[in-house]
Amino acid sequence: MQSLQSNALEPTKSELKGLSFWEKFIRQLPVYGLPILTLALIVLFSILLPDTFPTALNARSILSDKAIIVMLSLAAMLPMMAGRIDLTVGYGIVLWHILAISLQTDYGMNWLAACALVIVAGACVGLLNGLLVEIAQIDSFIASLGTGTILYALALWYTGGQQVMGNLPQAFLNLNGLSIFGIPITAFYVLGLAVLLWIVTERLPIGRYLYAIGANPRAAALNGIRVRFYVIGVFVASGVITAFAGTVLASKLQIGQATVGLEYLLPALVGAFLGSTTIRPGRVNVLGTIFGVLILAVGISGIQQLGGAFYIEPLFNGVTLIIAIGIAGYTQRRRLTAKRN
Repeated sequence: MQSLQSNALEPTKSELKGLSFWEKFIRQLPVYGLPILTLALIVLFSILLPDTFPTALNARSILSDKAIIVMLSLAAMLPMMAGRIDLTVGYGIVLWHILAISLQTDYGMNWLAACALVIVAGACVGLLNGLLVEIAQIDSFIASLGTGTILYALALWYTGGQQVMGNLPQAFLNLNGLSIFGIPITAFYVLGLAVLLWIVTERLPIGRYLYAIGANPRAAALNGIRVRFYVIGVFVASGVITAFAGTVLASKLQIGQATVGLEYLLPALVGAFLGSTTIRPGRVNVLGTIFGVLILAVGISGIQQLGGAFYIEPLFNGVTLIIAIGIAGYTQRRRLTAKRN
């Protein structure tokens, strides 16, 4: 049972052979369209807001504010590679940031041990999702929605609707608060995670296996790929990344509350979905996911500085998602039509 299916759309060298420059540009536009649009938005807002937008302060603010969303988008990307979806990236972070704080403030646990325990818990939830999808054969959307809702309910039960707070060690606060050469440390988390996932998905056989599973799990199994093992593995990896993002969020907020976290679900999924429309259109990928979140961050920051209302962010996320997926679908239909002809 699949929630997503992978279909690569990037043009091959044979398809580009013999085309004019303009025809090649049109064929490659889906590959580089999102980075080009991101650059265009940066230039536009820099012209409209020369005193506030093209500044180091604004750049640091974007990097700091969107780092957690990027991590969650990368977490969501992994199951998508295998044709599955994991909604616990949004629900799980609610519980994980509360747990990271309460283990220290209520139970006196060392901050390193608390973070390690949260990450282990995230891996266990990922394992549960993988077992539900592969062993119980429950659709990944339904399975992760169910486990995510349970996690959210546990967060509500544990906090009783109240804030969790207390004295936190400076070393834990530095997980989010430090800057290196003026760049927020969270940006380096994102960079390290992105490089690691890029190597795994683009340079190691596991990446090809996951794309093969996403395209056709039955054919992948017939070719000797351990479908069940890899699908469960990506859910575990997604759970680990989500839990780490939860500890960073806890360090950032310094309080835990069940009303915080769910607002990350839509942007994280939008970033991953947008990532499937660029660099390797038709397939979720690391660089595409980075640009997917970046265009959201740039667009929302610019619109808000122009005086956009509080509801602009979810509106921009939803509209951007619909447009991007619509363009990707149109491009795919055109390519299939051209092949038939």
